[in-house]
Amino acid sequence: MIPFASLPALNAILNGTSAILLAVGFVAIRRRHVRLHRACMVAAFATSVVFLASYVTYHLHAGATRFTGTGWVRPVYFGILASHTVLAALIPPLAIVTLTLALRARFVRHARLARWTLPTWFYVSVTGVVIYVLLYQVYPAREATPLAAAPRQAVSAGSP
Repeated sequence: MIPFASLPALNAILNGTSAILLAVGFVAIRRRHVRLHRACMVAAFATSVVFLASYVTYHLHAGATRFTGTGWVRPVYFGILASHTVLAALIPPLAIVTLTLALRARFVRHARLARWTLPTWFYVSVTGVVIYVLLYQVYPAREATPLAAAPRQAVSAGSP
């Protein structure tokens, strides 16, 4: 079993793997290698499902990890994080619908939706790795704050 503290690195590996599979799948369909395209896209979907399970497991137990970078990198990091987070919320429904259309052989609709799904999913996968590198490697995070153990404010009769 993988150590709990290694889950962020595993998540980055899964995101990177998903990005590679998406890129190879894109090149494959452009070259009309349908079977390779299908295999890459199904594998990217499975990799993303494993990522999501690992990500949720880690953050339910570890809580939030604070970014320690200062100066110009701070707004850059939070800009990447904000766009990543918003777009990441779109990926599960987009990926499911895009994959379902392909499995039902509705290829015209599949291709039309995939023009939005693929670049969004690729961006989210790549920025997931960038966020990991910035948060855990370049600017090592302080200890995570467990959600259940977040400090509570003491309330006393004399405090405002």
